[in-house]
Amino acid sequence: MTDTTPSPLIAPEPPPIRNAEFKAALLLALMVALLLGAVLYLMYARGAFEATQTLLLQADDSEGVVVGMDVTFAGFPVGRVRRIELAEDGKARIVVDVPRKDAHWLRTTSIFTLERGLVGGARLRAYSGIPTDPPLADGAVRVLLVGDAGAEIPRLLAAAKELLQNLSNLTAENSALEASLRNVKGMTDKINGPSGAMGLLAGDDQQARQLVERANKLLVTVDALALKADSLVGNADRRVFGKDGMMTDAQATVVQLNALLADARASLKKMDAVLVEAQAVGANARVATADLGTLRAEVESSLRRVEQLVNEINRKWPFKRDTEIKLP
Repeated sequence: MTDTTPSPLIAPEPPPIRNAEFKAALLLALMVALLLGAVLYLMYARGAFEATQTLLLQADDSEGVVVGMDVTFAGFPVGRVRRIELAEDGKARIVVDVPRKDAHWLRTTSIFTLERGLVGGARLRAYSGIPTDPPLADGAVRVLLVGDAGAEIPRLLAAAKELLQNLSNLTAENSALEASLRNVKGMTDKINGPSGAMGLLAGDDQQARQLVERANKLLVTVDALALKADSLVGNADRRVFGKDGMMTDAQATVVQLNALLADARASLKKMDAVLVEAQAVGANARVATADLGTLRAEVESSLRRVEQLVNEINRKWPFKRDTEIKLP
């Protein structure tokens, strides 16, 4: 008989059920670790572990704003909406997390807007006009300016409705435009009629014919006046510019006047010579007058000397009574 007792040196194999449970537990732990790593990576990628500061934006309503929406500056995200809540004053409060590394783009004078277009979602944007202003503090509260293109649609529809109503009233059957068109049509018919524009001015055909007849008579009269004026101009031309006309006499008069002017010019030359001689005589008279002044001064000097001599004789000859001196 064969001995089937197992040898004490060979270990018995574990049951196959325990190996499967161990492998399943190991795979489950690996999946959990991968899931936790993915979650941590997503949180890191979304800035969950990044240092941030809080910005509070207040608006009348938060329509179009969702949690996780970016706040952009010059097209780049500088913040993310973390929470949307209702404030005590009944306005919407939007809590935004701004990373510390991007907070320097926001200043105390920055403006925040919510733009709602007809196509696409809403957009939160920040504008900093003066980059040298103080930086925005942590927990600052700012008013969110809302620009909604869809809000203008009702007003545009009301304006379009009013415009269509005015257009309908303008083109109605008894409107002023329809009456004006009828009047224009009547004027066009009269102009195209047998009387033409004269019928339009006169009002009816009879008065138009009378006006035409008067106009014809006036044209005949004007033609006669033109003929008379032509004859008058011809006579004037013959009298003025003819052979024995006024222009011929005027030319003869001009010739005589030129001769008289020549005589006057010769007389003036002779008078000029006489004046030159008179000036020479006057110059000689001035020289003689100057000599007479010198002679007079010499005579006066001699008289003064004689007077002094007489006075000296009277002083030395006191017995002489008659002090008169007679000059030769």
